[in-house]
Amino acid sequence: MAGKLAVEANESDPLLTDLKRLGFTEYEAKIYVQLLRTPLSTAYEISKGANVPRPNTYHSLEALAQRGAVLPVSENPVRYVAAPPDEFLVALSNQTQALCEDLSKRLTSVAPAPNDQYVWMLRGESSVHSKIETLIKESRVSIWIKASDTVLRRHTDVLREAAARGLDIFIVLFGPDAEEFRFGPTCRVYIHEGNGVRMGTTDNLFTVSIDHVETLTAAVEGEVIASYTRNGPIVNLAESLVRHDYYMAEIFARLGPQIEEEFGPYLRDLRLACFSPEQAASFKHRTGLD
Repeated sequence: MAGKLAVEANESDPLLTDLKRLGFTEYEAKIYVQLLRTPLSTAYEISKGANVPRPNTYHSLEALAQRGAVLPVSENPVRYVAAPPDEFLVALSNQTQALCEDLSKRLTSVAPAPNDQYVWMLRGESSVHSKIETLIKESRVSIWIKASDTVLRRHTDVLREAAARGLDIFIVLFGPDAEEFRFGPTCRVYIHEGNGVRMGTTDNLFTVSIDHVETLTAAVEGEVIASYTRNGPIVNLAESLVRHDYYMAEIFARLGPQIEEEFGPYLRDLRLACFSPEQAASFKHRTGLD
């Protein structure tokens, strides 16, 4: 019973799970990890230590040797060592990237023209922010953004590079310091409504429009989820959102006291008249206003 439990625990090892995500079979993953733990092992010793049937051990060792994950280093008997993980995984990453780039070009040549009506969904912090980085890096004309300073800081480097390329960068900022994100003469930053305070649930969204042809909007608090599209009307809608917030920022900069006197702080009277109960509760919590 104890041996069975040990095998089950070994099979649930997250190292094995992640190696299988990289294309290893169950047996190959077990053997590679076993060789890292006990180098210079024979096939018999590997089979016993990794709990892999001996015929499968020989087959898996051959497959691992072909991909450079293990290396036979002696004869009579043959003993094996595992390739250092840092060197092997870097090589695997480079090979995979090169293959993906080549395959992308070849598949694109046989695929029909993209349908701009699609809206693609992305889930997870890593996927969403990786897509944002890619969009900014590949931009050629303009980058329009409405976002909080906490999110923008994650993308400071690529935004600075885009500014160096002379792109039109237009930012409506939730946050107090516009200067932090003015990366050059083509980078315009406006504090949302003159104060940069996030007051409702929609103010927690990140919106970016690239080159007037594609846009991404993401919820970046709680479950991170985003929508991406090249659909013309939706892109226009996203840019209209940023553009009108720019109008509001300029209006508040010139007429702020008069607006507050008429509608209350943070446009309280206007907002509470049309907010949903959830939005109203968020507004009151963030501003302390009723």
